[in-house]
Amino acid sequence: MTQKWDVVIIGGGLAGYVAANYLAKTNLSILILEKGAKVGGRARTDRIHQQYFNLGPHALYKKGKAKPILEEFGVQLMGKSPKQSVTLIDHEMKYVAPFSPLGLLSTNYLNWKERLDWMGILLKIQQMNLAELANLSFKNWVVQATPSLKVQSLLFILARLSTYCHGPEVLSAKLIMTHIKIALGGVLYLDYGWQSLIDQLHNQAVIKHVKVQTRTNVKEITQVDDGHFRLETSTSKNITARYVISTIGPHELNQILSESVTMTQRGFFTDINSVQGATLDVALTELPDAKQLFAMGISEPMYFSVHSHYARLSNHRNSVVLHVFKYYHNKEAIDGKKVQLELEQFLDKVQTGWQKFVITKRFIPQITVNQRFPLVGDEQKLVPRSKTTIPGLYIAGDWASPDYILSEAAISSGKAAAEAIISKEME
Repeated sequence: MTQKWDVVIIGGGLAGYVAANYLAKTNLSILILEKGAKVGGRARTDRIHQQYFNLGPHALYKKGKAKPILEEFGVQLMGKSPKQSVTLIDHEMKYVAPFSPLGLLSTNYLNWKERLDWMGILLKIQQMNLAELANLSFKNWVVQATPSLKVQSLLFILARLSTYCHGPEVLSAKLIMTHIKIALGGVLYLDYGWQSLIDQLHNQAVIKHVKVQTRTNVKEITQVDDGHFRLETSTSKNITARYVISTIGPHELNQILSESVTMTQRGFFTDINSVQGATLDVALTELPDAKQLFAMGISEPMYFSVHSHYARLSNHRNSVVLHVFKYYHNKEAIDGKKVQLELEQFLDKVQTGWQKFVITKRFIPQITVNQRFPLVGDEQKLVPRSKTTIPGLYIAGDWASPDYILSEAAISSGKAAAEAIISKEME
């Protein structure tokens, strides 16, 4: 049996659903294929013992490209912004972070000369021409920006916080600074997790007659003589499509493209590495220290935040949902037991005695946070507007944008891929 569609979208995450909703404005027939039993991808939220756990900490930029695209579809973004009161932790020492005006005045981490240096850099970031950072690593830019090791450490913390990336010596300064600028505009923690976004996008797509097929893995994509694509799936049903939007990772895309399909980008896709991290997601009956809501490690690449203080993440009013996260360095060897102990010890520094109040907890030793670790020069290798060198095949996802990663890339590239197909149809 062969199903015929105008557009097949591989992957039922943010990029796939944004693309589907844009394409649904046309008369094209659209099919989303999702290999999992549940849609959402890394935007999935799991409900465990009446607590809502994202796959690690998630936050939506208030001033980025993704938010207005979601609002264009009428997606309700319910939740609040965390305050900028951050504790910095270096071994057993704690410092007030200078990430807010009050923090800058009261911090015990910087002396007055370093505070002036830090203020100047923050102003410089807001006014910076990012094109000047092309072909420069983030660490090189930081070293040029300030001689102070403490101010440098603050910039490295901001980079981790804004992008989940740890590896400043190879990271693209242009991309990291783009995200830092956006992140300085604030973020939202979302009620009931990021699944709320997926559910709204899914419902709108279905109403617009988009077909969603779960538990369906694409095994091979072949381009046939008429230029259409044939997709062999795990359900033993062949599918043909005029256009394909792939939102899966670059390595997986390479694997399912038939050897008969020639694409000059394959070599670059093979070389891409992902952004990795580990998360400890915890629900407590109460918080031992109600004033400690956000902390970042200085010498350790660690993160802590109480997301439920700003978003509804439990069916029980008084429950506390928090995330502790470790940012892995590029290509870091991972010892799961050691990392779990590190996360628990970091949490103990911020919330001593938390173990007495546990409702449930989940440790995930290795999460793919983003499919592309953004190296210097990547933007020159990614083809603009989500096109590939194969006519009719488009890419979208957190790795597919030259200038962005995370949800910014997923949502904007999903829109770009859909617009490219619509433009092609109008020729």
